[in-house]
This record gives sequence, structure tokens and C-alpha cells, in this order.
Amino acid sequence: MLRWISSRRGFNARFRRAIAEEEQAGLTFAFRARIAAVAAVIVWLLLLIEPPRQLYYVSVAAVFLLFGFVPYFMRRHRYALAIRLAFALLDVILVTAVVVLPPPGGLDVGWPVQTRVRGPEFLYLVLLIAGAALTYSPLQVLWTGFCVTAVWSAAVVALYMRPDTVTFGDALPGQPGMPFDHALQILLHPQHVSIFYLLNQVVLTLIITAVLAAAVWRSRAMLLRQTRAEIARADLSRYVSPDVADAIMRADRPFGAPNTRQVGILFADIVGFTGLSEQMTPDRIVRLLKSFQERCCAIVFRHGGSIDKYMGDGFLATFGAITELPDAAARALRCAAELQREMDRWNAKRAERGAAQVTLSVGVHCGPVVVGNVGSESRLEFTVVGDTVNIASRLETVTRQLRCRIATSRQCLQAAAAHSNDLPAFDPIGPVQLDGRTQSVEICIWPPREAAQAAS
Repeated sequence: MLRWISSRRGFNARFRRAIAEEEQAGLTFAFRARIAAVAAVIVWLLLLIEPPRQLYYVSVAAVFLLFGFVPYFMRRHRYALAIRLAFALLDVILVTAVVVLPPPGGLDVGWPVQTRVRGPEFLYLVLLIAGAALTYSPLQVLWTGFCVTAVWSAAVVALYMRPDTVTFGDALPGQPGMPFDHALQILLHPQHVSIFYLLNQVVLTLIITAVLAAAVWRSRAMLLRQTRAEIARADLSRYVSPDVADAIMRADRPFGAPNTRQVGILFADIVGFTGLSEQMTPDRIVRLLKSFQERCCAIVFRHGGSIDKYMGDGFLATFGAITELPDAAARALRCAAELQREMDRWNAKRAERGAAQVTLSVGVHCGPVVVGNVGSESRLEFTVVGDTVNIASRLETVTRQLRCRIATSRQCLQAAAAHSNDLPAFDPIGPVQLDGRTQSVEICIWPPREAAQAAS
């Protein structure tokens, strides 16, 4: 029970870290989008506005960019969310003030202030809501939409209450008792402010806010599912090969249904591990096996193979068990050769510190096998079974008798040669009777006998 609780806590901690990283990536993307948007607006203003007023609006754009930089710079602060919400409000106030208030210093063109809320500039506030949608935060979208609605409404109502503002009063245009010409005259008056136009803006802003918040919520839910799936896959790949974990996660039907495939089989085992372990403490044995397995895993995966299972100081690797690989035999033989080269490099390092040498024996065969789940409903294992597997196992064992490091069947070597011309050189030694079999197997060994004699 304690182990399950600890494991669950570890999963939750990694999940929170992964979500936090995605949120940070979203904030970074939103800040970069803000920079691009400000740059586009500045270019547009420089083209649209005459030089005396350009400096004012470019300065406002710089302040707006600064308002975005502060929460981005403090995005890892413990109160980062509150800081983002506060600066979202400042963004709305700044944009609203620029839209509603005339430029200072005599830069205004002299139009009535009421005309400033009748243009399309309100869309800049809608862009703030769209920008909030890039943060993976439905709360920030809702908060920004609320700020836009409240601040803009307050500004329009303040203009509506000015004594020089022309309004319809309590009457609606087109109602009986109000001539059409009079209503049109009020509507086109430069000091007219329409409360009904404001209501339309408020309703549409709230709808846009709700839609974007829902879209962000769905995107965040998808992000959470994908993050959970990635963490689950990472956990799963610690117990099975990454390709098996990927196949399980991608499967649209029950994984592991029995199937017959042409598969390359590789058995590897440390020679004399029992005697070697007698001279070592338990913790050193564990470190040795861990280092051995990490080195071998990396090589097997690099050649497109899968670790089927560990067997103490050895392992079974397959090539083409998950998906068909026409060159499975060639991959297995090249992997076997690289395993031995890695053992040579490892032994050179071990020799420098006076550690015992590690000798690896490898048996390789290819042919038809049955792949699929074996075991009970409560404990399944995806593996390979068949005569091909047995032959590969016997080939690994016979390396001691033949005094070689890799033993493979002639059948496997021929199948590999059909798909690769860079195979290591093997020495054919003819048919050998393997334990437990009535028929002999044509065997090839590495290193070739002449090379082995020269090395000795």
C-alpha cells in the first residue's frame, strides 16, 4: 500500500511538472506573439499616422510591450497568476484610455471626444482576449473578457453622461412619435453616443470570451490527457521496450493478439557471471548489471530491436516482432557485432581501474515465430515463442564450445546478406548438433578463426 501511494505521488509530481512546463511554453509563445503583434501595429501606425502623432502612439505601444514583459519575466514567481491577471487589467485600461482619450500636447485632430468610441478601435480590446487564449488558461481568458467588458462599458457610459453628448434619451429610433429625419440626425451627430451600440459590443464580447474560454478549456483538457499518456508511456517503457510501449499506447484494438512473423532473435549472456559475482559485493553486482543493461539496451534500440526480457545476466532481443522488418536478420547481426565492440570498449575502461573483464556470448537466428501475449489475465507478457527462439538460445550456449563470441545460423547469415552488404565477416564451420534437437544446424561464427588466431 505504501509503495502504491509513493508511486502515485511520484506520478502526480511528474504530471504537475510536465503541465507546468507546457504552461511556461504557452506563456513564452504568448509573449512572442505579443511582440509580433506590437511590431505589426507599430508598422501600421507609422504608415497611417502623420509624424507629429507617431511618437505618442509608438510610445504607447512600447508601454504595452512592457506590460507584457513584466508578467513574462515573473512567470515563475509564486504569485505569477495574480501578476498576470493584474497586468491583463492594466492592458485593458491602457488600450481603452488610448482609444477614448485624445492624445495630449495638442496632437488631437479636434474631433468631438464622442467620435472616439464609434470607430473600429474597440477591436484592439478583442485582440487582448484572443491573446489570453494562448496561455492555456481559461481563467485568464474569462478575466480578460470581464475586464474588457467592464472597463470599456465604464468609459462609454462616462461619455454618455457628458452634458454635451447627444442621445436618444428614453426613445428608440423608429418608434412612433420620433420622425425618421430626426432620428437620423441624432444618429449621425458627431457627439452622439449610443447605449444600444455598447450593449451589442458587450454581448458580442461576452460571447467571444465564452467561446474562447471553452476552446482553451478543451485544449487544456487535451493537453492534460496527452501529458498523462506520455507519462504513462514513459512509466510503461521502464517495464517493457519503448517500441512495445508505443504499440500498446497506439493500439486501437486489444494489443498482443497471436501472430506469425519473420523475426530476428538475439540471445546474449555474460560468460562466467557466477564466478565473477563470487568476487563482488551485492551492490557492485547490481551496478555491473545496470551498466551492462544500459549499454546493451542503447545498442539494441539503435538497431531497431526490442528487449523482450532480461534473464539475470543476459537478455533476449527481437527484431521485427512488433512491426515487420524485411532486414530483421541484418539488424540482428549488426547489433550483435556492435554489442561485442561495446564490450571491448567497456573492458578497456575496466582494465584501467583493475576490474575484471566481461565476456559476452551472443547467439543469433531468424525465422518464423509466434508473437503475442502469453500468461494469465492478471499478468501478461508480450513475447516470442517457437523453434527459431530455441535455436537462437542454443546458438548462444554453443559459443563456449566453439570458442567464439557470436554464433549464428547459415540461414540467418544468408537472409541478412540479401538486405545488407556491410555485415561482419563470419566463418562457416558446417553443421553442428545442438542440444535438444535431432537435426543439425549450419553454423557460422565470429570472429573468424584466422582473425581470432591472429589476435591471440
